[in-house]
Amino acid sequence: MKIAQGYYTLKIKKLFLYTDGGSRGNPGPAGIGVLILDGAKKKIKDSYKYIGETTNNIAEYSALIHGLEEALSLKADEVVINMDSELIAKQLNGEYRVKDSDIKPLFEKALGILRQFKSFEIKQIDRSKNKEADKLVNKAINLAHFF
Repeated sequence: MKIAQGYYTLKIKKLFLYTDGGSRGNPGPAGIGVLILDGAKKKIKDSYKYIGETTNNIAEYSALIHGLEEALSLKADEVVINMDSELIAKQLNGEYRVKDSDIKPLFEKALGILRQFKSFEIKQIDRSKNKEADKLVNKAINLAHFF
């Protein structure tokens, strides 16, 4: 498409997110891990963070939100989210209702961020396919115990 001062190329940037969150105990010390791959499935970035004492589900949502915010900062148009939390994947895909009052604001925040992408897909994957994000979660929790 030609425009006034040159050429404009529409480039759709697709990212693949692998997110995981967990706590040792439920609730307990918790962390999040995010792995971001480009459209060719090459690693762009990984991220991990200790988030204090919380539940597994809150940690899972926190990881998802962090990953989505990272994808937005990378100017992604499309995002494919891979997570091993069946509950959260099914809640976001409309298969399960959100009943927990502590989870509802995180669910709504995640949906709000998802709406900023041209397209998104949420996949529930087996834990064995989410090992790198899980390692990041454990790294976050382990590092927090040193301070």
